[in-house]
Amino acid sequence: MNKLEYLQALKSIRDSVPPERRDNFDLQFGGREKDPAVSLVLSFYLGLFGGDRFYLGHVGLGILKLITLGGWFIWVIIDWFLIMGSTRKQNIKIAQQVRQMVGM
Repeated sequence: MNKLEYLQALKSIRDSVPPERRDNFDLQFGGREKDPAVSLVLSFYLGLFGGDRFYLGHVGLGILKLITLGGWFIWVIIDWFLIMGSTRKQNIKIAQQVRQMVGM
């Protein structure tokens, strides 16, 4: 997912929240949002041990990555290219959860 699609999806989700509850949405989402740059840095330094996947809340993948030492380093290299998109997808899921929580 590229940055433009990501921002459009977030805007769409935020716009679907009633106007009187958008401040609450912004606060809730801002507190739970994951930064793609942080996940990339974690992937560089702790990717071998699954630190990037633990940060995103993918505990199962984090444990698998930890046990296999990053898929014998192959998975680590692949994640360097994919982790920012995974972070954006996770943020979309978080925004949808927050919308359900706040919008009702």
